[in-house]
Amino acid sequence: MNKGVMRPGHVQLRVLDMGKALEHYVELLGLIEMDRDDQGRVYLKAWTEVDKFSVVLREADEPGMDFMGFKVVDEASLQQLERDLQAYGCAIEQVPAGELNSCGRRVRFQAPSGHHFELYVDKEYTGKWGVDEVNPEAWPRDLKGMAAVRFDHCLLYGDELQATYELFTEVLGFYLAEQVIDADGTRLAQFLSLSTKAHDVAFIQHAEKGKFHHASFFLETWEDVLRAADLISMTDTSIDIGPTRHGLTHGKTIYFFDPSGNRNEVFSGGDYNYPDHKPVTWLAKDLGKAIFYHDRVLNERFLTVLT
Repeated sequence: MNKGVMRPGHVQLRVLDMGKALEHYVELLGLIEMDRDDQGRVYLKAWTEVDKFSVVLREADEPGMDFMGFKVVDEASLQQLERDLQAYGCAIEQVPAGELNSCGRRVRFQAPSGHHFELYVDKEYTGKWGVDEVNPEAWPRDLKGMAAVRFDHCLLYGDELQATYELFTEVLGFYLAEQVIDADGTRLAQFLSLSTKAHDVAFIQHAEKGKFHHASFFLETWEDVLRAADLISMTDTSIDIGPTRHGLTHGKTIYFFDPSGNRNEVFSGGDYNYPDHKPVTWLAKDLGKAIFYHDRVLNERFLTVLT
């Protein structure tokens, strides 16, 4: 049931060296720097995104994710979601407007998995970058690197998957698009969507709470993913796996690391869903094929390197 949560809006990532991080996210991934604040945070967006930013980088002593934010359709929906979260038992933190530049007030909470999320309504509308709103050209001609199209989703590792599932489906209005279950039917992975996308956020069962696996960015074609692989090699960027195809979601993908050790993904294609679709199920015994459809073998680094 739709509760007014529209889509992923932003992610704040911790990086060890801002200069190196910007070289990665701007020059290689192709995000556009939009702003900086008095805390030293840098605000980035992909060129098709209409709001001012989708990625915030914060220099810190260890890498990882501070929080992921979702945009809500209007203030009345946000107020109802606040009440529903509190009734569910979530502690609410009110983050005032302007704490993130050009963003309205945010309602922050912690999921049972240990990750911090926030909901907001207002963010400065800047429109797509480099193209006009009337008679727009197909794409800007001065994009850099991989020319990422949009921030798409995060994959997160933590425990209490069932409680997290209930929070996201019953309170926030997500639905289960895809899952991995073990021999006794316990869900080990859950891919949750707000829309027709394969997923907007995903969770993997892990003993330690609040761990970050990757932030993912959409590219249009398989050829774009192959070009991204070339750029990864040209820049001696640390690669994790790919280019290959997932069994889960069937997206064409490549994974690599920023200079701080945070994992990124760029991908193209993938399945679509509607809320009336039954969840796609993969069996844990076939996890190798589910994650790496071509190799059909698990990469230990992919499963264990987290920030």
